[in-house]
Amino acid sequence: MKALKHLTLSALLMLSVFASSAFAVDGIEDSNHAGLTKYYENLAKDAEAKLQENKAALTEYEAHPYYYGRQGQEFQSHTSANIHEYEEILAESLNNADLHRKVVMEQGIPVINKAKINLDRDFTAVR
Repeated sequence: MKALKHLTLSALLMLSVFASSAFAVDGIEDSNHAGLTKYYENLAKDAEAKLQENKAALTEYEAHPYYYGRQGQEFQSHTSANIHEYEEILAESLNNADLHRKVVMEQGIPVINKAKINLDRDFTAVR
């Protein structure tokens, strides 16, 4: 009976850990809209790169389908599905990045330009 209790408790604990981490985006807090904007911009950039790779592969297939033999139609179908999926990811990521960018602008959070800060520093005090 005790073993069943411990097993149930450990299962609930693991479920709660997974459920709480499912809503976090790579460790970025929900209130960090600037970080979320950057995250979604990077996600969109990666999706765009993969989208272009798949489009190039599909174009190559369509130009030379006889190179692919019997697996050609499967390759074409799989690549077309990938293109569709990456287009959806790209659109969703750009939409999320715009949403978080708008929230940052509404909150009036200044964007820090670290390069400018380093240039403005007084280096005479360091010597």
